[in-house]
Amino acid sequence: MTGPTTAWRYRTVPGPQQTERRRVTAAFAVLLLAAGCAPSRSGSLGPAPTAPAPASATTSRSTAVAPPSTTTSPTAGSSTPAPPTTGSAATGRPETLTLELWYVRQGQLVPTRRTRPATVATSRLALAELAAGPTRREADAGLVTLLPDGAEVSRIVSGVASVRLAAATDPVTARLRQAQVVYTLTQFPTVRRVDFGTSAPAGRADHADLLAPIVVTAPGIGDRVTSPVTVTGSADVFEATVNVRVLDAAGRQLATGFTTATCGTGCRGGYRLTLSYRVSRDQAGTIEAYEVSAVDGSPAKVVAVPVTLTATR
Repeated sequence: MTGPTTAWRYRTVPGPQQTERRRVTAAFAVLLLAAGCAPSRSGSLGPAPTAPAPASATTSRSTAVAPPSTTTSPTAGSSTPAPPTTGSAATGRPETLTLELWYVRQGQLVPTRRTRPATVATSRLALAELAAGPTRREADAGLVTLLPDGAEVSRIVSGVASVRLAAATDPVTARLRQAQVVYTLTQFPTVRRVDFGTSAPAGRADHADLLAPIVVTAPGIGDRVTSPVTVTGSADVFEATVNVRVLDAAGRQLATGFTTATCGTGCRGGYRLTLSYRVSRDQAGTIEAYEVSAVDGSPAKVVAVPVTLTATR
């Protein structure tokens, strides 16, 4: 009698070495899976470092060496070259200094300007230029100086400049002379008042009555101007209205306009106006600032500033 057939399956029992290999393989698979799930940490390393140029390939116009944190260099391939460096630029100081000098015309203060090589002794330079007097063109416009040679600043403390100044023969000249010094020195931020040793220190407000009703601070006498030209100054006029016009060499009006000062009719305020003109050639011209007469509409309190008008294109 035949019974049911039984199938036998044989299983090989792994040895110790096979078991160890399987453990290593499983651990390695886990590491690979963890690496694939981790966030990316890739990124740019930036441009490769560039070797410095040889000494013969660059030139320097300054012996000063700026610290690395403040130096800049043009980008490679840029079409814009780096600006030239001069000794004064490398040290952060300007090469020139523009001074505002206050002279006298018909008993009133009138400003003009000078551009000179920069110096740390700005007050000394200003007084020396003031004593030297006006240029030929300024003198032709009626400007004079009442300041004698030898005026100097002895010290500046807490905004007060102490000035040694020769005594004048009459009080009118003495006051105008002092006003010239006060207005010239107080253009600097370190000076607010001036002490002449004869009375309390004086500021600009103490001599404001010596200003003309309309003062033009720019452009200055003899300046070359281009179109459009900006006219600035201060004024104490009716309803604060200041009129300005540009005249050519023949006295013909090229442009005109008006503006309102920040204060007027009993107080002085600043004004600013820009005018455009056209001329075919460089020529002498005049910038006039004035008040329109309430009586007949004619120009009154006129201030004329002779300039050179450059040709317009």
